[in-house]
Amino acid sequence: MYLRRSVVHKLGKTHIYWRLVESVRNGRHVRQRTVATLGKLDAAGRARASGIARHFLGPKLEQQALFEEAPALPSFARVRTDQVRVEKGRSFGDVWLAWTLWRALGLDDFCREHLSGEHERVDWADVAAILVLARFCEPASELHIAEDWYGRTALDDILGIPWARIHSQRLYRGLDHLLPHKEELEKHLKGRLGSLFDLKYDLMLYDVTSTYFEGEALANPKAQRGHSRDHRRDCKQVCIGLVVTREGYPVGYEVFAGNRTDVTTVQEIVETMERRYGQAERVWVMDRGMISVENLEWLKAAARRFLLGTPKSELRKWERELAEEERWEKIRPGLEVKLCRSPDGDETFILCRSDDREQKEEAIFERFRQRIRVGVASLTRRVERSRQPLETGSIERQIGRLLERNQRAGNAFEITVKRAPDHPSGIRIAMQERESCAEWAKLSHGAYILRTNVTDWSAEELWRTYTQLTDAEAAFRVAKSDLRIRPIWHQREDRVEGHILVCFLAYAMWKTLEGWQSKAGLGSSPRTVIEELKRVQSVDVVLPIDEGPELRLRCVVRPDPEVAMLLDRLGLRLPERLRPAEELAGV
Repeated sequence: MYLRRSVVHKLGKTHIYWRLVESVRNGRHVRQRTVATLGKLDAAGRARASGIARHFLGPKLEQQALFEEAPALPSFARVRTDQVRVEKGRSFGDVWLAWTLWRALGLDDFCREHLSGEHERVDWADVAAILVLARFCEPASELHIAEDWYGRTALDDILGIPWARIHSQRLYRGLDHLLPHKEELEKHLKGRLGSLFDLKYDLMLYDVTSTYFEGEALANPKAQRGHSRDHRRDCKQVCIGLVVTREGYPVGYEVFAGNRTDVTTVQEIVETMERRYGQAERVWVMDRGMISVENLEWLKAAARRFLLGTPKSELRKWERELAEEERWEKIRPGLEVKLCRSPDGDETFILCRSDDREQKEEAIFERFRQRIRVGVASLTRRVERSRQPLETGSIERQIGRLLERNQRAGNAFEITVKRAPDHPSGIRIAMQERESCAEWAKLSHGAYILRTNVTDWSAEELWRTYTQLTDAEAAFRVAKSDLRIRPIWHQREDRVEGHILVCFLAYAMWKTLEGWQSKAGLGSSPRTVIEELKRVQSVDVVLPIDEGPELRLRCVVRPDPEVAMLLDRLGLRLPERLRPAEELAGV
């Protein structure tokens, strides 16, 4: 990622604009993608960045200019310039940013209030911070944090805790101290995120994912084998149900047994959220995997508002409406919707037709249909070439396996195995394509249906609201790819849930940075910002003097222009000097 200058000549004046760009490989070609348009980076822009920083950081973390001149030293010494050296370079920028976000969310004060314990050499509030900050910056195991990562970063100077006091057992016990405060942490984050980003919490998006274990996890009753979203059917897993806002900010989560189906979690998660935050006038948005007759009746019984996906089989009930060309409303190019009232009038069904989805489903259907044709033709040739009698049951089983592997087009064919006494094999295969299936496929491809009891929204509002479920899916992608919630190496149930809670807190920091970036005009790629700031290091400048011991100054290296501009846009100021943790330990 680097800066690109754009020069624009207009009305006899020259304007210079700056863009933050990164190189992206697309096959054999590399193209430059604009991450953020930084504008002129003039005084007005810096003032706006400072205002955003004050909004996120509050008075106690208010920043000044990017750099300030270091104050003059009160005394002087003769330095041996030929022996000046730099030692102990460590990563600073990423952990400092993470610590800034931790305090911006008020998690430092929360942990001091709830986790502090007497007679501990390291406060449990600091241990919790180390766990979450490590998950945010460089996700790894507690053993890796203690033996490698913590010593490579300047976090010991930021927190004032020497590396020698951080070991894996202390970090494991930190999970134990953090977990009992899960519900209070969720409430705290809801309030803090709501005030930072003006969240309304009128919409609850709910989805479920799974994460797998390495090992048998015999001490965890929730570790079970079930449908794996990670394609690791060989491993035990747990399921995680996550609730987020329409913007993707986390509200809460629950951990379920790995063999639990999505549809059985709905009532538990809804009741949990309502008990915690009240029922209010929220709309619950879920995909078709959460739908059952029991869940629908339960939602309606308490007058809960919902917007739900519907199984594909429901389209058959609306075949006539799909075929009619009246009352379709075009809400964007290639997408039409139609509102249909249910027979009893208490629900609205939203029929949707997408051109892009139609092309995709038609291509998939045709691929499966061609596989069946080729497979049956191959089997037919084998039967015709056979000079020995064949068993009807064996041929039928082969046809059944072929149809099972290609279920999407299985109903499009009628395949029969008949006795043929005049042929050596004694069998003849007959295949006929069903015209009615092809007609229904043409009508239904690209179509799907939603259902809701919300009556005061337009068709476009309902459709756009449902598509925001992608924010919940995006949260799972971040948790699995960027925060590496999987695989889980812990074996005990409480340690597993502590690990998931740490990932949840790291995701809240991730979304905070993403929202901060967006408001500052820096796009929405937190990982890019983290990687860029990781280049900022702290070092020890050692100054040998003629008389007395060496002077050791722990300084923060001034960043490259690109990183300095990122910080300036975020309204942040790097410290110039640090007090070593060894000095703080003796205070």
